[in-house]
Amino acid sequence: MKNIEDILVSLGIDVPEDKAAELTKLVAENYKTINEHNKRVEALEKERDDAQQMYETAKTTISEFEKMDVEGVKKELEDYKEKVAAMEADHKKALEERDFNDALSKDIAKIKFSSEAAKTSVIAEVKAAGLKAVDGKIMGLNDFIASYKEKDASAFVDEQTENLQNNKASFTRPINNNITENKATTAEQIRAAMGLKPEKGE
Repeated sequence: MKNIEDILVSLGIDVPEDKAAELTKLVAENYKTINEHNKRVEALEKERDDAQQMYETAKTTISEFEKMDVEGVKKELEDYKEKVAAMEADHKKALEERDFNDALSKDIAKIKFSSEAAKTSVIAEVKAAGLKAVDGKIMGLNDFIASYKEKDASAFVDEQTENLQNNKASFTRPINNNITENKATTAEQIRAAMGLKPEKGE
């Protein structure tokens, strides 16, 4: 591509050297070459095509939205949120129940009950009382058990009575009978060892 000076020279116009730079500057500020023009046109055409594509996409999207049941979608969204909230609540409750049951089993194991039925009854009433588990302990359980003992002491083992029963001496048979029996056995053995006949009446 020829620059402006070459074009003028080819036309027989001689540009003074001190004016050449100024001429080039003025031409650049006021005129564009065909190549520059074409590049600008291509850029504008691309912008136009992109804008047209965006317009078509937006029009299609709007059309799809217009076909949708917006109120129905909102209702489905609310229903979904409610289901998620219910699931989270159930999960939290299940974890709390598990922690409570673990803590209760641990604490109840330290208590002596008079029977399994009594134990089952006390556990049921503890759960019904709404006590809470905190850090692996049932809060208020000691007070509850103390109150329950006042109401029904027979549900629990009396440890003092149990200790007295365990420490009480017991005999399998009277001492005198053992002595008599041992003596009789010994006399028979001695006579037999000496080759004597058993005494009459034996």
